[in-house]
Amino acid sequence: MNIAANVGPALTLEVADADSIAELRHQAEGCTRCDLYRNATQTVFGEGPDKAEIVLVGEQPGDREDIAGRPFVGPAGHLLDHCLEEAGLNREQCYVTNAVKHFKFTPRGKRRLHAKPNAGEIRRCAWWLGAELNILQPKLVVALGASALYALLGPKAKLTPERGHILQPRNHPPVLVTIHPSFLLRIRDETERHRQREAFVSDLHKATEFQLR
Repeated sequence: MNIAANVGPALTLEVADADSIAELRHQAEGCTRCDLYRNATQTVFGEGPDKAEIVLVGEQPGDREDIAGRPFVGPAGHLLDHCLEEAGLNREQCYVTNAVKHFKFTPRGKRRLHAKPNAGEIRRCAWWLGAELNILQPKLVVALGASALYALLGPKAKLTPERGHILQPRNHPPVLVTIHPSFLLRIRDETERHRQREAFVSDLHKATEFQLR
């Protein structure tokens, strides 16, 4: 395990005050902390056991999640489920959430195309993510992709060099760094996609090993 030199907004900024995830979710339903709520269908909050030892943090809800009101229920979510199973993790025993709780998109005809949240939006939504982690006190947090990594460990933590490593921020749960499953869906070359998927499962397996310590 490596020591994390810095921590991100979810671990440094002021966060919401709640005694339970249910109370926190209720507070977040009317969130207007950034402008993303204006076009999104609803707040998509995290879900999972109140005593989950592992928290999986993604970037933001997608189109399917925005409609359903649940995280990771679209194509990337289904892929994540399969990869978690291969790695020996049960999603139902993990808490799954996102760094940003509203869907950011660009309209393209009838389609809504994913748009990456900016640093300001991630910082504003750290109000919720930080509170989730405070309540859950997990054994391990898994950063799925660059946006989650920024929210947890700040701008100096980079995905590629840290991928597969478990970083230990001072006075906070350790963070396992890996890709977002949507990255795998964008790879066109079948051989490369298979290689990257195996690497992703290998990363997730480190969470399984950590949980068993």
